[in-house]
Amino acid sequence: MLDIPSPVRVDVETLLAAQNNMGVCDAIEQYAPVGKPEAMTTPRLPKVAGIDSSPGQVPPPAHTVAPAPAVAPVAAVPPAPGAVIQDRLAGWVSDLTTLHELTERLARTGALDEALHELLRAGAVLVGARRGLAVLEPGDGLGPDTTVGLGLTRPDLGHLETVPRGATSYGRILDGFSTQDEARADLFAEDGLDPRLREVAARLGCAASYALPLATDAAGRLGAAVWFYDEPAAPTERRRHLIGLYARYATEHLARLLDTERTRAWSRTLSDELLPARLPRIPGVQLAVRHRTGPRGGGDWYDALPLPEGALGLAVGSVTGSGASAVAAMGRLRASLRAYAVMEGEDPVAVLSDLELLLRLTEPARSATALFAYCEPAQRKLVLAGAGHSPPLVIGERRTEFAETTLSAPLGMLACWEAPSVEIAPEPGETVLLYTDGLLHRTGDPMDRAFSRLHAAAAGVPKALREDPEALADHVLHTMLPDGLDAVDSDEDVVLLAARFA
Repeated sequence: MLDIPSPVRVDVETLLAAQNNMGVCDAIEQYAPVGKPEAMTTPRLPKVAGIDSSPGQVPPPAHTVAPAPAVAPVAAVPPAPGAVIQDRLAGWVSDLTTLHELTERLARTGALDEALHELLRAGAVLVGARRGLAVLEPGDGLGPDTTVGLGLTRPDLGHLETVPRGATSYGRILDGFSTQDEARADLFAEDGLDPRLREVAARLGCAASYALPLATDAAGRLGAAVWFYDEPAAPTERRRHLIGLYARYATEHLARLLDTERTRAWSRTLSDELLPARLPRIPGVQLAVRHRTGPRGGGDWYDALPLPEGALGLAVGSVTGSGASAVAAMGRLRASLRAYAVMEGEDPVAVLSDLELLLRLTEPARSATALFAYCEPAQRKLVLAGAGHSPPLVIGERRTEFAETTLSAPLGMLACWEAPSVEIAPEPGETVLLYTDGLLHRTGDPMDRAFSRLHAAAAGVPKALREDPEALADHVLHTMLPDGLDAVDSDEDVVLLAARFA
């Protein structure tokens, strides 16, 4: 059950029990948006597109006072006090029900854009409008900045962006000149209306607007929202009260999503900065890579390092854990491997042995898997060693097979790590695919079935795509993780490193 903000809490049982006591009216005045008894009924607004009595709009009170029958004039009889209180209470419960349903829908959103769209839809219901615009522009300047529209096309948004910000209600809110809601009931009747705003409003058919600031005490200003009417109109006091209560909760929800989005963006940026900015160009081999990071940041990494005498070092690996600590450990491990590869890259076993010793001494509570390959493109030869890592996949016109690497424990799991190296001699035009276990885990299949799916995806690469490692990597990734599964949030990172030999 969603917690309704304190301004809309009312003890319903107390009001019902005391409905014959005239003093209860004074108590209701503290909560009701308008003091008059008829204020809780749905007001009849001017005819405005988007305002109707269909389900989903602000519901009218469930009880109203029955009109007097058409008979000979008699002395007016005032309604009983209990009927007035029941009518007012019924309207208030109807408003609370509407707020509850709308905030429930908002609470189910998990992304900023999704939440902003839901805010606009709910606001359109509450203020009786058809179109709207929400601008996310945090006052601290840290972003992210975004604009979403309801019932507005991209050209419409483009036209609105040409209007000087100071001429619009939401622009004044974003620039800090206004901190209150603002209703402009008839734009074209305003004296001194900005000519560009008049032109755009006429083009879009917007005759009135209602704007709200989106701000919290803790986070400050987050942005602004505005709804547009097709004809001169303005929300009643009751509607403004309801949208104010909803916006208070919506802004707190947006602030939480904003913090989450910033954390994810920071983690992705840090992870990307610790990986190669670009792949090297080495004669005799073409390289391509695909990297997907989970929302919390993970420890999967790759490297492609030019070595002396035209050689090339290729590496993929994965550090246990997730979050900032795993990303930092990944960066330290990759930097150390680069140093060892420069010194003794022609011996992959020695490289991984040194890396294992470093990991055991500096981070004894952490383990990692890794695979390092020393490549000589001119001779089309790879010498590689793996530590608890999945075997490479050789993809060619006449074969698609996993390399026969020796089973070995991950780094940091044994007192002394060592495993023999393996040599691979790819044919001209063949591609060696290195990858991390995240590719297999994201499928949700058992490991044996995931390996079978990977083999089938590689074997099914069309001949036209085999000549381009970029296209080959995309085909394997999207075949293994179809329907956008490669882009959805997951705790598993994914790395594919493809090396095609000429």
